[in-house]
Amino acid sequence: METLFLKAHNTNDIGQAGAILRRGGLVAIPTETVYGLAANALDGAAVKRIYAAKGRPSDNPLIVHVSGFSQIAPLVKEVPDAARKLAEAFWPGPLTMILEKSELIPSETSGGLDTVALRLPAHPAARAVIEAAGVPLAAPSANLSGRPSPTTFAHVRADLAGKVDALLDGGDCQVGVESTVVTLVGGTPRVLRPGGVTLSQLQSVLGDVELDPAVLHQLGEGAKAASPGMKYKHYSPRAQVVLVDASPEGYARFVNEKKGGWALCFEEDLPLVELPAICLGSRYDGGEQAHRLFRALLELDEKGAQTAYAHCPMQTGVGLAVYNRLLRAAGFTIVRPKGPFVVGLTGPSGAGKSTIGAQLKRGGCSVLDCDALTRSARVYDEACIQELQAAFGEDVAPGGTLDRKELARRAFATPEGRAQLGAITFPRILTQVRRVIASAHSAGVPVIVLDAPTLFEAGLDSACDRILTVTAPEEVRLTRILERDHLSPEQARERFAAQKDAAFYTSRADYVLDNGPGAGWEEALRSVLQELKGEAAKRL
Repeated sequence: METLFLKAHNTNDIGQAGAILRRGGLVAIPTETVYGLAANALDGAAVKRIYAAKGRPSDNPLIVHVSGFSQIAPLVKEVPDAARKLAEAFWPGPLTMILEKSELIPSETSGGLDTVALRLPAHPAARAVIEAAGVPLAAPSANLSGRPSPTTFAHVRADLAGKVDALLDGGDCQVGVESTVVTLVGGTPRVLRPGGVTLSQLQSVLGDVELDPAVLHQLGEGAKAASPGMKYKHYSPRAQVVLVDASPEGYARFVNEKKGGWALCFEEDLPLVELPAICLGSRYDGGEQAHRLFRALLELDEKGAQTAYAHCPMQTGVGLAVYNRLLRAAGFTIVRPKGPFVVGLTGPSGAGKSTIGAQLKRGGCSVLDCDALTRSARVYDEACIQELQAAFGEDVAPGGTLDRKELARRAFATPEGRAQLGAITFPRILTQVRRVIASAHSAGVPVIVLDAPTLFEAGLDSACDRILTVTAPEEVRLTRILERDHLSPEQARERFAAQKDAAFYTSRADYVLDNGPGAGWEEALRSVLQELKGEAAKRL
């Protein structure tokens, strides 16, 4: 088949794409998530051509794309209030809603279901093509079935040139993973596939929204897929993908023992791993990971990789979408290297970390007070004191005895001084923390908790499998440290100003506990502790 190559910025090409679709043809089009392979969603014969071109199982439902909210009414039995609220908040954008379908939607489009998945894409070229076609478009990802979804025109061309009528070049996709899919059929709304709109964002609009078990677990034998991306192995490069759930240090130890393969990892891992590596971005930036993911999986093929060890991302925010795609790329193969299970306990000053730490200790965890450790002679030994004197003056340790107030006054006077202090002390703190971790692990403690206000600044997060952040409203934190540390309000606010804000900690957390008045953190902590112990047991 001859395939036309069209440009998204060319009005005539947009019109030509619309004409091809109107007469039952197939056109690959750009969206903000990934490229989609489009056909007239109301034409069962045209939709069958999508399945044939992709090699896609016919019971895998397709998403119907519209160019305006008003267009969904004829396609469904009713438009519930929840759909209106979500559309107002997130359309155009990377959100797909599942509703009961009308008779206009053929079974080929719905995968034999009584529901239809609907989306209004944010990419202007996608909406322009829908307008030019004059019909809603069914458009799964524009790749061969099971392969990583395409986020560049080159990816689309490699998979579909010669198999479809036209390819529309719209540059690179911005989001990088497919849309979030939420079903509004049958009780509480449920996320069937995570994407660029997060679970917490949906909850902020609708209140109670659940995560379907199939997001994190393999769909049972014979079960019907209610959404694309639920049933079959997806997103797979030719390389065998192995998902490794470990801290950065644990991940590096595991992959460095391998004789070959590639590391599919984060920026924080790069200094530690010895295998050739492809980077997904920061451990704490799910959006960047999503943007890079499919390109990275396809790069593995370009490099001729046989095996790729993917570092497990955090399962929060957009990171949940990355984790979901990697799970399926790996065929649900997850390795949890043996070793200590370490949790970082952190948060802004006055949040109440010590209260949470005490409860974790009562729950059977080993809790290390890293603040106390940083003041110990094991860190501030003779060699350390000499380095501090050289950096900040003899007066910080007259007669070899450390004057902590004078050291703090000089070191914290400038950002450069703070950085220099960290360069001298943090490596020593890490050494001592690793010794305590090893000792607790040898003693059979299931969960080791590092109570560390400067968890990230000191680099202690590299040893952590999970991170638990404790928060509280600023005024509550202020009251607590005024009472605890006998500071003036001005001094307390200066301390706040010198620290990272609360969002810094929560954006890097696997778990967030609100320790404010009436927040009910006790029940939440019991649930977290149970989950942590379960994860630790998998390492034994």
